[in-house]
Amino acid sequence: MKEKDIDAFFRHLSAAIPAPRTELEYANPFTLLVAVVLSAQATDASVNKATPPLFAIADTPEKMAALGEKKVRNFIKTIGLFNTKAKNVVALSKILVEKHGSQVPRARAALEALPGVGRKTASVVLHEAFGENTIAVDTHVFRVANRTGLARAKTPHAVEDLLMKVVPDQWKHGAHHWLILHGRYTCKARKPDCPVCVVRELCAYKDKTPAVEGESIEFKPRRRAGS
Repeated sequence: MKEKDIDAFFRHLSAAIPAPRTELEYANPFTLLVAVVLSAQATDASVNKATPPLFAIADTPEKMAALGEKKVRNFIKTIGLFNTKAKNVVALSKILVEKHGSQVPRARAALEALPGVGRKTASVVLHEAFGENTIAVDTHVFRVANRTGLARAKTPHAVEDLLMKVVPDQWKHGAHHWLILHGRYTCKARKPDCPVCVVRELCAYKDKTPAVEGESIEFKPRRRAGS
């Protein structure tokens, strides 16, 4: 995709979604970190159903560590891979208390050293909690970047590297959310809603979904609690 088209791509997305933000519900950097860890191979909606009762009694590393694996597991048992995730959440909470003064570290290396935290999770936390211009590549971002021709590569890390190079600086801060939301609600995996896509004229996808007479699709992202 040409530079001018990339600028137009994000201009159209920003017009459709003026204030993009995560759909995960959280109260502070720690609960954000836990929510993102829990969201691996799960939907934000499923995480948001499970976490309010958990965060009501354990919104700090000390409280989460004291809660213990068994109790954490009972709160998140509706989320996929809950056994492993409960173990990781308690383990990372203990490390935050012991090594980071109960604070979520701002350094990528320190974040990625925590149990259950990979590059994507670290990128989300750095972006959402600390305002850094990271672009976390999940399944939605990977699909949209490759399908549209915005940044074609074979691995999430390679796509991330390309996006950081080609996305204009003025769009970098919102790029992560725009691409996720576009992939979640419009550029879907099985049947993209090409007829209502705001960037369809810029998209390189050859097999665009044809319009269906009388069909109307409206983009309605969830709003986080309190927003």
